[in-house]
Amino acid sequence: MRDIPPTAPLRSAEVFVFRAPIDVPVRTSFGVMRDRPAVLSRVEDADGLWGWGEAWCNFPSCGAEHRGRLLAETVLPPALGVPWHEPGQLVRDVARKLHILRLQADEPGPMDQALACLDIALWDLAARRAGSPLHELLGDAAMTAMPAYASGINHPGVAETVERMRQAGYRAFKVKIGFGREQDEANIRAALDTLLPGERLAVDANQAWTLEQALEALPRLRQYPLLWVEEPLACDRPAEEWARLAASGRFSLAAGENIRGAASFDAAIAAAAIRVVQPDVCKWGGLTACRRVARAALAAGLHYCPHYLGGGIGLLASAHLLAAVGGDGLLEVDCNPNPLRELLADPFPRLEDGRFILSHEPGLGVAPDMGAVEHLLTFHALCR
Repeated sequence: MRDIPPTAPLRSAEVFVFRAPIDVPVRTSFGVMRDRPAVLSRVEDADGLWGWGEAWCNFPSCGAEHRGRLLAETVLPPALGVPWHEPGQLVRDVARKLHILRLQADEPGPMDQALACLDIALWDLAARRAGSPLHELLGDAAMTAMPAYASGINHPGVAETVERMRQAGYRAFKVKIGFGREQDEANIRAALDTLLPGERLAVDANQAWTLEQALEALPRLRQYPLLWVEEPLACDRPAEEWARLAASGRFSLAAGENIRGAASFDAAIAAAAIRVVQPDVCKWGGLTACRRVARAALAAGLHYCPHYLGGGIGLLASAHLLAAVGGDGLLEVDCNPNPLRELLADPFPRLEDGRFILSHEPGLGVAPDMGAVEHLLTFHALCR
């Protein structure tokens, strides 16, 4: 792990909101995405060096423009022109300045997502200043080729999607469940029937079940060789319910994308009912806080697998963090068409035999192809 080089105050920041139309909606047990949004920030320091960040914005459907304005009008202005020595310190300083406004607005989620975006952009800038790939600033593992899995597979066409993603180079897959017993098992069987030796399958219920429903579902799923069962319960259910569910079956439980706050992650890791810990760097904490969570999970003998379902900048940030901390985790890559994944992270990394390959370029190693996505822009703001 390299030291963060001397920094310069930020002199400007830009915010970009994009929406890409899609032909087939992306369906989960709790909602539907009818287009693919992305919120990016670009920060530039007094020396002209720059970095990119991304904020989670998938739901509600109007959320992307809201996060964009929140960044432009509230979160980024206090970060400009002030000394900083590492990303987490500046983000914490901004968060302290906004504490009362955060309470007044009662919007902890969007505020956390905007702060996470700033954190990622600062890390990208710092790594570019150092002339190093981002993972070299974040950790020592230097795992530049990491296993990835194709996520978001759903009815209709489960088998066809698995085959398409296999042809793209994936060797692990995750299907959506939480739509009722008949549809869930049909999705699982359709995927399993196509798997080749050595390939793996996980499932994601997206918080669809009560404890009683989960206790009924998991014994039925024991017949299937599943890597993990993700979010079988709502993220706010008591720890006792997660413990009871973990004790009831042979599956590893996965969660974390909807856990927010260091104390909540600490409690979940200590309880160990969740064996696969999945913080989302664009949703809470950015790289600074999620690195701490990842290290704590690995130290406790758990698995760290970053959650991600958005544009290309956030995907690369997730990949660099996984590369930095090491472990046996898999990188989540959405199987659904999304031009904002590849076009916002150019040149997009290649996949080889199930492994996502990071470049040796400084920072995230990618930047948006602004010419290619200009027609998808719905909001832009410049902060000075």
